[in-house]
Amino acid sequence: MNEESVSQTLKGAEENVGLGLDSPLYRRVLAWMNERFPFANALLFFILYLSAASVARLPDAALIGYVDVVGCIVTWSFFLLLRIFDEHKDYAIDVQNHPQRVLQSGLITLFHLRVMGGIAIALQLAWSLYRDGGLGYAAVSWGAMMFWTCLMGKEFFCGAWLEKRLTLYAFSHMLVMPLIILWLAKIANPQAAVDTNMIILMVLGFVGGFCFEITRKAKGAEEERATIDSYSKIFGVNGVSLIILLLTLIMLVLQIWLMQRIAGALPIIALLPSLLWLLCVWLVLSYRKRPTESARKKNEAIVALVMLSSYACIAGEALFVAA
Repeated sequence: MNEESVSQTLKGAEENVGLGLDSPLYRRVLAWMNERFPFANALLFFILYLSAASVARLPDAALIGYVDVVGCIVTWSFFLLLRIFDEHKDYAIDVQNHPQRVLQSGLITLFHLRVMGGIAIALQLAWSLYRDGGLGYAAVSWGAMMFWTCLMGKEFFCGAWLEKRLTLYAFSHMLVMPLIILWLAKIANPQAAVDTNMIILMVLGFVGGFCFEITRKAKGAEEERATIDSYSKIFGVNGVSLIILLLTLIMLVLQIWLMQRIAGALPIIALLPSLLWLLCVWLVLSYRKRPTESARKKNEAIVALVMLSSYACIAGEALFVAA
C-alpha cells in the first residue's frame, strides 16, 4: 500500500469512527449510502420523475397524489440499483484505489448490496405491473430499461476493451437515460405517447447524464492518478472544458425548445436556466485556468444544478399550462 492509500485509509477511518462489524447493520448501510449514494441526490431523481410525469400527462399535467409519491420512490430505487451495479463492477479496482470506503473496508459486503438491489427490482416491477393493471407499456418499458442496465453491469461483455475507451464507455452507459425517462413516463401515464415532447426530454436526459459523467471525471491536477483514467487526461483541460460547455449549451437549447413547445411561446421562466448556464461558463473557465479539485467540485455542482433546473422548469411549465 503506497503513501496515498495509507492516507485515504486513515481519512476513511476517521469519517467512519465508531463503526465496526459489531455496529447495527442499518448504521453501516447508512454510512455506505452517505458515502456513495447520499440522500441529497434524491431531489434530482424526484424532479426527474415529476418532469417525465408532467410531460407524459399533457395537456392535463395535474399530479395524482399517492401515485407520484410512489413514483418518486421507485425512481430513487432505480438509481440506487445503478449504484449497486457499479459497486459490484468496480469492486476490485476500488479495493486498490479506495480501501477506506465502507464497502471496501468490509463494514458491509456485496451480499448486503445484492439484497438491497433485489428489493429495489421487486419494487420497480411490482409498481410497473400495478400501473399497467397487468403486463403493459410500463412493465415492457421497465424490461427494456433493465435489459440495458444488465448489459451495462456486464460491461457489454467487452469490459477490458471498453474500459480503455472512456468516452465510448460513458456514451454506452448514458443510453440508459432515455429508457429511464420512457419508463418514468409510462408509470406516470401508461398510455403516454412517445411524441416530439417526450423525445426531446429523452434526449435531454441523455445529454445531461453524459455531461455530468464527463464533468465529474474531469479531475483537478492533484487528483490525477496513474491507475485511474479521466477526461482531463484524454482531452486535456482545455478540451474537456470546451466539451462541458458545449454539452451544457445543448441542454439549454433542448430545455428552452421543450418549454416553448409546451407553452406555445418562449416562457419567462427560461431566463433562469440561461442565467445558470452563464454561471456555468464562468466556473468552467475558472477550472480551465486553474484545474484544482475545488474547481472540479464547483463544476460538478453547477452542472448538477443546471440539470435540476432543466427538469424543474419543464415540470413547472407543464403544470402551469395545464392548470
